Amino acid sequence: MAPGPATPPPGAEDSFSLLAAGAGQDGGVATTQPDDTAVLLYTSGTTGHPKGAELTHFNVLMNCIVGARIAELRSDDVTLGTLPFFHAFGQSNILNTAIYCGATISLLPRFEPNHALQLIKRDKVTIFGGVPTMYVAFLKAYDEGDWDISTLRLAISGGAALPEQVLREFEQKFGAPILEGYGLSETSPSATFNRPDRERKVGSIGLPIWGVELKIVDDSGASLGDGATGEICIRGHNVMKGYYNRPEATAEAIVDGWFHTGDVGYRDSDGYYFIVDRKKELVIRGGYNVYPREIEEVLYQHPAVLEVAVFGVPDASLGEEVAAAVALRPGMSATPEELIRFVKERVAAYKYPRTIHIMASLPKGPTGKIQKLELKKQLVPAEA
Repeated sequence: MAPGPATPPPGAEDSFSLLAAGAGQDGGVATTQPDDTAVLLYTSGTTGHPKGAELTHFNVLMNCIVGARIAELRSDDVTLGTLPFFHAFGQSNILNTAIYCGATISLLPRFEPNHALQLIKRDKVTIFGGVPTMYVAFLKAYDEGDWDISTLRLAISGGAALPEQVLREFEQKFGAPILEGYGLSETSPSATFNRPDRERKVGSIGLPIWGVELKIVDDSGASLGDGATGEICIRGHNVMKGYYNRPEATAEAIVDGWFHTGDVGYRDSDGYYFIVDRKKELVIRGGYNVYPREIEEVLYQHPAVLEVAVFGVPDASLGEEVAAAVALRPGMSATPEELIRFVKERVAAYKYPRTIHIMASLPKGPTGKIQKLELKKQLVPAEA
């Protein structure tokens, strides 16, 4: 595991003092303790029922301190607040961190790429944080207009895996680097980040943030070495107190202080982590494991593809078969057969999707994530 800095980030000690000053008794009335619950953030429920993650004041404070340091956030920065503030990314990384630093937030109640680009120009926005589908929408808008966003110095991506093709195309067209990070509602949310002052590995979720450890484990819970694929587990100041009124779910998720994420990934020899896919989204086709993200990365390389989601559908002989749903770029065309051939030429024979659905758009939740469960509801009956 890559160690964090030996000393706390700048500003941490003063913040610790302020938090500690609020602890204890004041006139016989109990005041805020660092481990008191500050907020209940409900998981997105993309792979099941939402659960309320109890984040403490200490969880939230540390996310602000470390996040501000990584982004080198200053009081003269302007961030664009278009992520929902009921979501961990929008609330902790955008709203709370900007307030902590005394930065400005330009608010956009609902993300729309053209409006967002207008606000970036008007308010001289310097930092944008968004989910991958927002970057895809920016690329679509770029092709349809002429935008001046020269004030933007940094973009941050989280909430889901950012396709490498989208990252490279955005940076080429918009001229601002994207730092991809990783976290969950249960980890306040930040756990890892690529850093502006260190090597950035495209496709990686970066290094553990200060004060946080990660490890890769197999199904028995044994730690795995560099390059081995397994479940990502997290320990540190960012891990939630537990799930609200869900002691059994808490005990299942947090074992010996380690939060089991349900995400599959690996660590390279430099300590950088990479996400392979959600454990629950793994497709097992005839006994072979197919990770949807790998196939999605290939489909994003096709010039006509704007958005894509890969998932498993029931199959009588193989157990599961690989399927995909695709939305095309405006003015471009591609047939399902063409896209299937495109993937077939680039992956192992058991991995390519046998069915691809062309859709006008893919269903998304309020945070902009593509909803694969909703896609399955729409498309699986036709596949079964």
